[in-house]
Amino acid sequence: MSKLLVIFGATGQQGGSVVESVLGDAQLTKEYSIRGTTRDPSKAKAQELVKRGIEVVKADVDDTASLEKAFEGAHIVFANTVTVYDGNTYAHEVNHGRALADAAVAVGVPFLIYSTLPHAGNISGGKLKNMGHFDGKAEVEQHIRTLPLRSAFIAPGSFMSNFHASMAPHPAGDGTYAFANFVNPNTKMPLIDTAGDTGKWVAAILADFPKYEGKVLCCATAVYTFQEIADAMSKASAKTVAYKQLPEETWRGFLPLVMRDHIAEMLQYFQEYGYYGEDTEGKVKWSAEQARGKLTTLDEYFKTNPLNL
Repeated sequence: MSKLLVIFGATGQQGGSVVESVLGDAQLTKEYSIRGTTRDPSKAKAQELVKRGIEVVKADVDDTASLEKAFEGAHIVFANTVTVYDGNTYAHEVNHGRALADAAVAVGVPFLIYSTLPHAGNISGGKLKNMGHFDGKAEVEQHIRTLPLRSAFIAPGSFMSNFHASMAPHPAGDGTYAFANFVNPNTKMPLIDTAGDTGKWVAAILADFPKYEGKVLCCATAVYTFQEIADAMSKASAKTVAYKQLPEETWRGFLPLVMRDHIAEMLQYFQEYGYYGEDTEGKVKWSAEQARGKLTTLDEYFKTNPLNL
């Protein structure tokens, strides 16, 4: 009899990628049946999963009873939280993450895979105070390690999809485009095709949990400098995209006030400490070797997801 895998947020980028990786894996699809959760099972994405034979149930991170019901009977749960910038980012991360983990324990789930991030406050020696979107996830990870279940962790890099949203290049007014930020052009970011590749690391854990128990997989294809990202944008779009380093205060003016300090400190953290702290590149290299399936390079991502400049 197959074991039940519950994927929290099965219609999101991370959860959806886990669905695809399991369904596309001959071994895992025999070993696991899937129950996906969503806040609204009537929506199109949820109904598409139902048509593919996946059980879809309603669950909300603010409703403990719904979480416990969704996790009932699970052999393993994959859980992640969505970052909310509303002035209470850290509290949301901690409260939501603990609610997920505690619900799993309450109904006797034996295995949990959690999507975490490094504790930037600790890595910076307390210098960075507005990294709740990282630190909150890290503190939930530490909480999970004290619980009576077996756990493993993924820590996704920066999303390639951001280059179509908050980090998209903008017209410079002379026919070229600017990929602008305040960090120096040699600042490095580990990049992940979230929707395409997250599941490949989760699949590795599902296939051999004892190997990865207690470990954190730093999920990214590779580490790229901001200059390399601009060059990849130019290559993919056949337009000139130049990296433009702005004064920090100028750059901050382009961001909504409620997320300004979070994003600015995050980029400062990348520049001064590295996304995963010490030996970020080594952690990414080892983790990429663990992925169950080929990972998407930035060039490949832009071919599939054109910038349309």
